[in-house]
Amino acid sequence: MTDAADAALVEVLLRHADDNTILGQRLGEYISSAPELEEDLAIANGALDHIGVAMHLYEYAAEIAGGDASVDTYSMWRGEREFTNALIVEQPNTDFAHIVARAFLFGVCQTLLWEQLSRSSDERLAGIAARALKEATYHVTHARSWVVRLGDGTVESHTRMQAAIDEMWRFTGELFEPSDVDPALIDAGVVFEIATTRPQWDATVDAALEEATLTRPEDPYQATGGRSGRHTEHLGRLLAEMQWLQRAYPGASW
Repeated sequence: MTDAADAALVEVLLRHADDNTILGQRLGEYISSAPELEEDLAIANGALDHIGVAMHLYEYAAEIAGGDASVDTYSMWRGEREFTNALIVEQPNTDFAHIVARAFLFGVCQTLLWEQLSRSSDERLAGIAARALKEATYHVTHARSWVVRLGDGTVESHTRMQAAIDEMWRFTGELFEPSDVDPALIDAGVVFEIATTRPQWDATVDAALEEATLTRPEDPYQATGGRSGRHTEHLGRLLAEMQWLQRAYPGASW
């Protein structure tokens, strides 16, 4: 590929790596707070899965970028405005219903993304995506079961699940915004337009909400900005906690 195409691919890799890094950090914060021991284990495993995918993506981006680029420089030494994760993954852990709603709404999009990228003409990216697809599929199945269990449960659980869906819904539109990726990457079959998967996402989410006796929100406002580095106040606080050790002791190794 040309230098311009390489730079564009690095942007794509960082975008998806950032999504998984930040969500992995958020899930890690919730460990020991889940309603059941089994859910603590599931959340911990989910966090590790997301961070593992992020590391593979960061590693590939660093190889393409060359120079001093590394997993650490991307994850620990970039500031808030340099992260390009979607806003939904940085939202705080309000309660278990919010954990479930975020995991489901974002997870369905991830399965569609990884399915696309598993067909990438870039063999390295296709391999990462194929592995991530298996993990994301499990995450969605697990989260969906809780959406239905809580939504179609008691009055209290239904109310909390509906409130969580309502809260997270405003961040879903950003996941399908028209891509600003270099058209050459799309023409070459390296990446694809995620916006084309929106009908599949709608159908999957609507079916789950119906089974859970939940109402699809009708919120016309959709938050945006994460992909261009404009984040909510929550990301800065998350990064301060996530990066403090590396920044306090530069170059430290285990």
